[in-house]
Amino acid sequence: MSHLPGPLYGFAAFFMIFWFGTWCVHLIAICYGKYKLHKKSCKLPTESSPLPGVSILKPLMGVDPNLQHNLETFFTMDYPLYELLFCVEDKDDPAIKLVETLLDKYPQMDAKLFVGGSNVGVNPKINNIHPGYMAAKYDFVMISDSGIKMKNDTLLDMVQNMSDKHALVHQMPFTCDRDGFAATFEKVFFGTVQSRIYLSADALGINCHTGMSCLLRKAVIDELGGLRAFGCYLAEDFFIAKGVTERGWKMRISNQPALQNSGLCDIGSFQARLIRWAKLRVAMVPTTMLLEPLSECMLLGALAAWSASLLLAWDPLVFYLVHILCWFLSDWLLLSIVQHGSVPFHKFEFVIGWLFREVTGPYLFLHALWNPAIRWRTRTYKLHWGGIAYELRPSNSSPPADCLEPLQPAPTLAAGGATTTSGAAKQRLLAS
Repeated sequence: MSHLPGPLYGFAAFFMIFWFGTWCVHLIAICYGKYKLHKKSCKLPTESSPLPGVSILKPLMGVDPNLQHNLETFFTMDYPLYELLFCVEDKDDPAIKLVETLLDKYPQMDAKLFVGGSNVGVNPKINNIHPGYMAAKYDFVMISDSGIKMKNDTLLDMVQNMSDKHALVHQMPFTCDRDGFAATFEKVFFGTVQSRIYLSADALGINCHTGMSCLLRKAVIDELGGLRAFGCYLAEDFFIAKGVTERGWKMRISNQPALQNSGLCDIGSFQARLIRWAKLRVAMVPTTMLLEPLSECMLLGALAAWSASLLLAWDPLVFYLVHILCWFLSDWLLLSIVQHGSVPFHKFEFVIGWLFREVTGPYLFLHALWNPAIRWRTRTYKLHWGGIAYELRPSNSSPPADCLEPLQPAPTLAAGGATTTSGAAKQRLLAS
């Protein structure tokens, strides 16, 4: 093999080092997930150190079959002091009636409904929740998307992860148990690819924040200019975390993963969501264009097999097959750790879902690179390098319920900030 060009050996060495590093990421994720996730906190509030109050912001748009159940879990949490601030863009949105029904059902709950939003930037989620944020009365603010379902002790877990050194506690994205292949595909993705990156990044202190469920120190966000300072970004969660860490504060994930429970679940919409995420990652961190494709199981395995055959004279086919088998088994182990119990589908379904994810992953990433514009319903956004967004084709139409998913663009909300409430909450709002 001495007749081969020298640079080939350099590439082979690079791929082998990258392959080894990727397996270190697998190991870190598995060990850290086992250590961190689902761990019960032993800290209890005392008279000298009571639990702080929390203002929970809920951006809503439209109604899906699981929305009422998801929202109701916020009314029944085992936490002594919190308020619910529901934010809706359109005065004709059916979510308003649903929220009013819950406010009447739980009159003792400190809850308010804000309708109208504020026009503080291109980010529709920031526009929607900005009036609620301005009205928040507690030192800690939680931002929680409409599709999130809470356990009774989830808020307690997040607060107890907020030490004096931390200004941001976020939940690692995961999903509830649901039926159908699309639900299986989502759980496989969030329990393997997403969890592997999320857990290893948190363990190494790298910004991995997704804003679907997070707890913030309001004073720190106000120092950064408030939520309006992040209205120019679509991926406001990334830049909030960046601003927090640049001021010397720390962030970390909570012990409980975020349970996404959207009532709308199909392969096409989820893949479109993955493509949007990829476009945002490329704009925010350009090195993603090189590193992300290389971290895919099939491509990395092929490159490592070629490198092993060139440098070590190993059988490339055997190397490749063993690589895929080990990757598959490590993903199953990680999913079991994140699930914290038996998965809701058969092992054969996991095989199909895992293969589907691994085969389609590179295609979806290439699709994102080919067309960097982000289209959501009737609106199209373009991202400058660095993540600042602007709208290409504005429209006055409003999308349905699933538009406020993490990192997903939605229509710009109307300016104003008018509020409407129901039942006991109305009296509380008028009195404030």
